[in-house]
Amino acid sequence: MKKTNLWQQVCLLLLCLNVFNPVFAQWQISAKNFDPNNYYGVTVANGMVGITSSADPLKVKEIVLNGTFDTYGRGRVANIMKVFEFANMELIIDNQMINRKNISNFVQTIDMQNAIFSTTFDLDNKASIRSNVLALRHLPHSAMIEMEITAKQDIEFTPISIMQTPDMLRDVKNFFHTIDRPHSLIPLMTSVAKTPTGKHTIAASNSFLFEEERGKEPQLIHEEWDNGMHRMKFTKKLKAGDTYKFSVVGSVISTAHVTDPHNEAERLTIFAALEKRERLLKKHKEAWAELWESDIVIEGDEEAQRAARFSLYNLYSFCREGQAYSLSPMGLSGLGYNGHVFWDTEIWMFPPLLVMKPELAKSLLEYRFERMEAAKYNAKSHGYQGVMFPWESDDSGQESTPVWALTGPFQHHITGDVGFAFWKYYQVTKDKNWLKERAYPMLKEVADFWTSRVEKGTDGKYHIINVVCADEWAENVDDNAYTNGMAKEVLGYANQAAKELGLPENPKWKEVQDGLVILKFPDGTTREHATYNGELIKQGDVNLLAYPMKQITDIPTIKKDLDYYWKALADNQPGRKGQSPAMAHGVFAILNIRLGETETAYKQYMDSYKPNEAPPFGVLAETAGGTNPYFVTGAGGYLQTLINGWGGLDITETGIIQLKTKLPKQWKSLTLKGVGVEKKTFSVK
Repeated sequence: MKKTNLWQQVCLLLLCLNVFNPVFAQWQISAKNFDPNNYYGVTVANGMVGITSSADPLKVKEIVLNGTFDTYGRGRVANIMKVFEFANMELIIDNQMINRKNISNFVQTIDMQNAIFSTTFDLDNKASIRSNVLALRHLPHSAMIEMEITAKQDIEFTPISIMQTPDMLRDVKNFFHTIDRPHSLIPLMTSVAKTPTGKHTIAASNSFLFEEERGKEPQLIHEEWDNGMHRMKFTKKLKAGDTYKFSVVGSVISTAHVTDPHNEAERLTIFAALEKRERLLKKHKEAWAELWESDIVIEGDEEAQRAARFSLYNLYSFCREGQAYSLSPMGLSGLGYNGHVFWDTEIWMFPPLLVMKPELAKSLLEYRFERMEAAKYNAKSHGYQGVMFPWESDDSGQESTPVWALTGPFQHHITGDVGFAFWKYYQVTKDKNWLKERAYPMLKEVADFWTSRVEKGTDGKYHIINVVCADEWAENVDDNAYTNGMAKEVLGYANQAAKELGLPENPKWKEVQDGLVILKFPDGTTREHATYNGELIKQGDVNLLAYPMKQITDIPTIKKDLDYYWKALADNQPGRKGQSPAMAHGVFAILNIRLGETETAYKQYMDSYKPNEAPPFGVLAETAGGTNPYFVTGAGGYLQTLINGWGGLDITETGIIQLKTKLPKQWKSLTLKGVGVEKKTFSVK
């Protein structure tokens, strides 16, 4: 009780100090009076295009494009590409350029329900302005900016649409032309460039969308400022009390998606322009309404409701159905972790999606399946059989970990994590055809990898030698609990998959599964690795054997492991706060929830996200006080505390079941809507 109350007092103090003080109203988070030097933007994304907000009015920080990678910057490895900034605007009113210093009532709002980022502000007593930025959900390569200007007195204004090239793109070519038809005039401002090594061509195109009939729209002017930027603008007079609305639609695409991105970017922009604003908005909202059929509703705690919805919003934003792209730890919020795919996907972000939106989770698995050949080659080059997935995977599925990080050559549990996710998808969906065509071929190769990776010791047992643990501070050690446990788990799944399909089980897989060691201390506590003797840990490793795995199921051992490794967690040491990632706390919370330790679990639940929130919207950083948001891995871990912890949902051979749990006293009820393929509702009161 005392710990919980103290934590609440600390949170309240932080709010009073305006460290993080958003305004929350069910589906919206608003920020005002924020410090532009301590600003971490919020992202609108559609699984393909990610647009991150800026502290400056009508500007965006950056736009990234999924699936498009080239080598530049950090680590001599492939990075996800920042692309043309086609969503930036400038606005001149009565010869005065809008900027952060000359406006008032400046408010930014993310509408999570409709995935719309809005900005409102006033310029003196002249005008009120509103802009909306949308990454159109139904059009993966397209975005729309809506503008609304209301005159408080007679004014003349000039909106300017900007197409700007990031520094890393080269061989830039700018184009402007107009498609003139009897019922529509479509101006097209387009830029085309090469990625740093010339691997890809990227093209972006945008157009003004006017509400007037053909022939009555404003006269456009195109300006070529320099090779890195061109603009199109118009000037219009507005009488006091009148409102003028217009929009900008834009599209971006690369040779990672099509052979001719220049023409395709313009075609997509023309398509969006002829759909018109109202139709685009309607379809976008409908697509998001379908996503929100799967929702988390917390009654009695507005703060918890905000955090739950915001985490779901970001997770839904960064992936989409029917494609073969995965999730980076930072999603599409920027260039963090180079856009690479880690175990973060399968163990932290995939599970909430699997329960809430299996159709989105399926896309993440397809990413791995389509890159199996690269994983097979990786296994062969290291002397193993089957598939060996890279620790950091780029668009090709090859190893993209910078060479200074030992995780690349040695963090082999990632291959088990991939197999684990494939079997979990089958458990939830019972899709026998998918099991035959996707899951079993994957699990077979994963199992073959582990049977070639293990070594038989003089004790007659199987061992896995020389790995980096899930606790990444432990490098080049033997018999890591998490690695061995995950290998045992997926070896069993491979034989279960064979049995489901009427195929013969593999006795070697069974032999290795049964013979792999999980080390113990003399008192029965699970030992993290063969030479572990109580050192501080970066994050839970052993505890993952009880959740999400089921390698440890007896309550006394789970409790013993929880107590031991909670004390060893770096974040819990004086002066070490901020050294453990967000999801480290979530695993402890889930296990304590399931053990009925509600008050302890609530503190750990709060620690899984609250200290990691960054102003002004509460986007998640990787660690407490960190500066690299948005950390989708943390959101995935936090969502698991709600879904698999407080909500009690568990994935078993019979599908999704609900365990009995007790909610924290701060909540009246928790409802999980649209769960699984049957879209069921589960509640806890």
